[in-house]
This record gives sequence, structure tokens and C-alpha cells, in this order.
Amino acid sequence: MKNIRNFCIIAHIDHGKSTLADRLLERTKTISERDMQAQVLDDKDLEREKGITIKSHAIQMNYTLGSEQYVFNLIDTPGHVDFSYEVSRALAGCEGALLLVDATQGIQAQTISNLYLALENDLEIIPVINKIDMDGAMIPEVKDQILELIGCKEEDILLASGKTGIGIEEILEAIVKRIPAPKGSSEEPLQALIFDSVFNSFRGIIAYFRVYNGVVKKGDKIKFVNTGEEYFADEVGILRLGLEPRNEVRTGDVGYIITGIKNAKEVKVGDTITLVSNPGVTAIRGFEEVKPMVFAGIFPVETDDFEELRDCMDKLQLYDASLTYELDFGFRWGFLGMLH
Repeated sequence: MKNIRNFCIIAHIDHGKSTLADRLLERTKTISERDMQAQVLDDKDLEREKGITIKSHAIQMNYTLGSEQYVFNLIDTPGHVDFSYEVSRALAGCEGALLLVDATQGIQAQTISNLYLALENDLEIIPVINKIDMDGAMIPEVKDQILELIGCKEEDILLASGKTGIGIEEILEAIVKRIPAPKGSSEEPLQALIFDSVFNSFRGIIAYFRVYNGVVKKGDKIKFVNTGEEYFADEVGILRLGLEPRNEVRTGDVGYIITGIKNAKEVKVGDTITLVSNPGVTAIRGFEEVKPMVFAGIFPVETDDFEELRDCMDKLQLYDASLTYELDFGFRWGFLGMLH
């Protein structure tokens, strides 16, 4: 466990976060040259079209420094304020964060907002100035902004270019040396936090989780603390570019679990997983609750489609737990902003 590092990248929109993540995946050989494409973690068409990250993605990388092998769990985060809930979920599973600042733009609003979220979660911050190869790069000015914002030493600030790969090796070394290893014990009862979930039409709901204590094994009978429901772990594993099955997922690691759940209401993002055989654990404090700011009314064209529309909305909530809806004559949806 001392060789595990869980971290995320936080930044304002369009500061080069997805491009930097691409370089990290390339340098650690997590993805082959044949499979490499721009914004590899942004798998939605809309994300590629607009050049933004909407949904957090978790991926595991292996890195060797000296004679030691390290396991990195990167939880990618969006930069736009409308998806700040995704950021708060990612932070819940990490011990450290790369604070990415565009050398041509300087510190912007969402950089500060995400930084405060990270500090509230006691994360180790590694400041990185990106796009240093650009003609309009203001490296000394941006350094001063970072020094004023977080009060670090000037030598703690890393310089990088996600486009050309400058400084990637220094970032990987800093992750090893500056981000603490996870705490917890594999001997304790299982305590894992669900930080995300997706719906698969063949396999049911796939929950992504971070293990704080204990071990979850394939075939274990598990319990969701907040809902009280019990299931069998049909499959557990880690998150590479796809799902990679394992016999067990241990303390400090990030993984997924498939239990064959089909009903979206049974999985709550922020819930705690434990074992039925040793259930005496408290629920883990999850992430910040957010309030919707923009509302829309949605109605089925045909009244007979009402139940089908509700099922679809439940599944959509799995992908984005910050979406809220109330039932009236139709559905009153709550969003965090206009882009959301």
C-alpha cells in the first residue's frame, strides 16, 4: 500500500488538463501508441466536440522510480463550474491533486474554487504551470499568482507542456515524492466509498469505489450501509482503459464492483460498502452536496410513456448524481448551470 498514489488534476476549463492526462498515460505506457488519441479519457462525443471534460474518469497507471514499482490511480475531473460536483466526488477518493494553471491565462475562477475544495479535503497540492511552450506564456507572473494563492516555495512549482511532453517526468516523480500513500488497514472491516456509477444494459449497474479499509473479494456478500441492501460481488476489479477483473481489491485502491443490480435507486453515489459478515463500520463522509441553480420542466409526449421516462431519468442520475428531479404533473429537473 505504501506504493499507491491516488490523485486528481484540478484546473479551470481549457487549461490543458485532458492533454496532460494523455501524456501521463503515454509516459507510463498505460495506453499503446495504436490506441492513443487526443482526450483519451473523454469518451463522450460532446466532450470531444466541445473540448471539455464532463464526467470524471478513473484510470490506473504503473510507474517505476528507481527500483520501486508504484501504482497511480488518476481520477480525471472536469474544469467547468457546472460540473463542480464531479470534482468534489473525485477529491473524496484522493490524497493529492495536481493544480494545473495555464501559463497564458493565469489563475482563473474555477482554479481557485477547485483548490479550496481540495484544501478542505486535506489534499497535498502540487502546482503545475502548463503550456509553457506557448508564445504568450507569462511564467514569472503566473508563478507569482500561485505563490500568493497557496503560499508554497517557488521551487515547488513545476513547469510543463501537455502538448509537447515537457516536464512530464518531473510531474510523475513529484506524485511519488510529495503525495502521501493511502492510510488504512487491510485487517480492518471493509469500508469503501462509492464515488461514481454507470449503467450497463447487459451487466446492470457498475459502481466505482475507493477502499479505505479492508478487502473486497469476488463472491463476497456485501452491504450498502445507507440503503441497507445486500448483494453478492459477482465481479470486482480495477479501472484501466477498460474494466480489468481481479480476485480482490485492497485498501487504498480504486476499483469497480458489479452485483447485477438493475434498479438505479438501489445505488447511491456517496454510499459506503461493507461486508455482511463484518458490518460494524460507519458510513464514510462523502462529498459536498450541491444545490441546483437552473430548472427545466420535462414532460412525455404520450402519457403512457411516463414510467419509461422516469426509468430513463433514474439511469441518467447514475451518470450524474448532481441532477435532481421532482415529480409533479411532469418532471422538474434541477441543473447546476446552463451548460450542465
